[in-house]
Amino acid sequence: MEGEFHKGNSIDMQENSQLKKAQLLDRGQWANKVEFLLAVAGTLVGLGNLWRFPYLCYKNGGGAFLVPYVLFLLSCGIPMFLLETAMGQYTSQGCVTCWRHFCPLFEGIGYATQVVIAYAAVSYIVIQAWAFFYLFSSFSVEVPWASCRNFWNTETCAEFGKTNTSSNWTANATTPATEFWERRVLGISNGIEEIGSLRWDLALCLLLAWTLCYFCVWKGVKSTGKVVYFTATFPYLMLVVLLARGLTLPGAIDGITFYLYPDPKRLVDPQVWMDAGAQVLFSFGICQGSLTALGSYNQYNNDCYKDTFVLCLVNGASSFVAGFAIFSVLGFMSYEQGVPISEVAASGPGLAFIAYPRAMAMMPFPQLWSICFFVMVILLGADTQFVSLECLMTSVTDMFPTVFRRAYRRELLLLCLCTICFFLGLLLVTEGGLYFLQLFDHYVCSGNNLLLLSVFQSIAIGWIYGADRFYDNIEDMVGYRPWPIMKYCWLYITPTICMSTFICSLVKYKPLKFNKTYTYPSWAYALGWSLGLLCVLLVPLWMFFKVIQMKGTIGQNLRQLCHPEIKTHSTAKQPEQCPLNPNNNLKSGANEYKAGGGAEMDMQIQTTA
Repeated sequence: MEGEFHKGNSIDMQENSQLKKAQLLDRGQWANKVEFLLAVAGTLVGLGNLWRFPYLCYKNGGGAFLVPYVLFLLSCGIPMFLLETAMGQYTSQGCVTCWRHFCPLFEGIGYATQVVIAYAAVSYIVIQAWAFFYLFSSFSVEVPWASCRNFWNTETCAEFGKTNTSSNWTANATTPATEFWERRVLGISNGIEEIGSLRWDLALCLLLAWTLCYFCVWKGVKSTGKVVYFTATFPYLMLVVLLARGLTLPGAIDGITFYLYPDPKRLVDPQVWMDAGAQVLFSFGICQGSLTALGSYNQYNNDCYKDTFVLCLVNGASSFVAGFAIFSVLGFMSYEQGVPISEVAASGPGLAFIAYPRAMAMMPFPQLWSICFFVMVILLGADTQFVSLECLMTSVTDMFPTVFRRAYRRELLLLCLCTICFFLGLLLVTEGGLYFLQLFDHYVCSGNNLLLLSVFQSIAIGWIYGADRFYDNIEDMVGYRPWPIMKYCWLYITPTICMSTFICSLVKYKPLKFNKTYTYPSWAYALGWSLGLLCVLLVPLWMFFKVIQMKGTIGQNLRQLCHPEIKTHSTAKQPEQCPLNPNNNLKSGANEYKAGGGAEMDMQIQTTA
């Protein structure tokens, strides 16, 4: 009897040991609410706030541009921000598998967002590599973009001193900052057809950027949550320092006036509204998967509704304030050179790596201001890169939890992902790399595909899953129902505005030009459109694949795919409004168990069975 007792204990201990080995590692959560807020703020407040919003503001009517920007923010930005964050928090799943708990028919949206964010992860880290190169170059007796006395300079290089003209300035002259950027940093070729050789110094800077990203993300939210305390806050300190310095420079007031002077006539131009819509969707991370991934690590009862307004306010205000820091310095440069501000204003890389360094070279202690500026650029890009990687990792591990949520497998997957992205990114640090970067940015990472994905997402949640049903889910998490206006945005306003903007963009389409002069060859335009359409086509392709894969008629399969795969464990009231899915047999999700936790438990049971 005693022997059988010990034998039974031994068997139980062995089973317990096997059960522990079979158990999956914890998915993880934010240690506190501050980590979530800083992580989201870090990824939203990026380089687009610094170099794109101020340029769009002055280009599209100054202060008048704030009218379409605020309207897009209220009608599209905030509603879609809440939708994506709440989807992740409710399911504890990434941007692919979360759709299985709402509307599996539209799971292709999750894959499309992963393609967008993968392109962004490969391309935007190159900007960090450029910033590292400039940062290292700042530690010199004289910043190399301040003079024409370097081996890369040409005979047409002309310096601007404290006077308004230069003795050797001609119509074909170039500035030291331009030649440093084009000839020393990029070694840029004559076109996309000439890829040229690899810029090894940039390749090493790219390797450094990927190495830092790997070690900041390798432990998931446990490491990312700690890193953002520095990477999300320090850029604000640098921005305040540069703003304070810029406002004290002569000519700063002229620059700020140029930035904000309203031109209401520009509001009749459809391009102004398209620019505002694209800027809101891109800068707020809409349809890029990051909001869903970050929200999935929240506590179930976190008030994501209030967080939405706080974070959207922070992002919008950061863009607005960055304009003062940028245009105060551009006003100073205009004052020193005696030329109109419109001739020194720039957007994108031209602002961060030509105009601003050129202005800093005119200040006392240019090394100090250069270091401050490029550290800020690096950290602004780093936050976005961390979240892009975390989003990709979250999606893959949620799709295959039994494979990757085990000891050291996540780290190995991340290493493989970073390695692949690094080698793909080497194309962008060749002599023709900037042409490819602009192509990816214009056709894939911003613009029309984000507009269409927003339409799909609004239809899937607002009409098929049901706006009121989703309101029930949010109420179950936060304890109260959001304003009704959010529901009407998902149902009507957001898809209408996004589709109208998309149609206008097609009507007003103009082929992309590099530096406003170089016209890409036909095959490059075809490549850009193909990469952009691939993201959007994943949605209908996924629908087709799922329908033909299932047994039953097409109608039966479509109806089944419109229902959540995870069955509800609730006896709550029926959904009040599901316009395209009026199935009264499905219970409301107001008191459902958290789908992600239930799914993980089911997987563990199946694994150990």
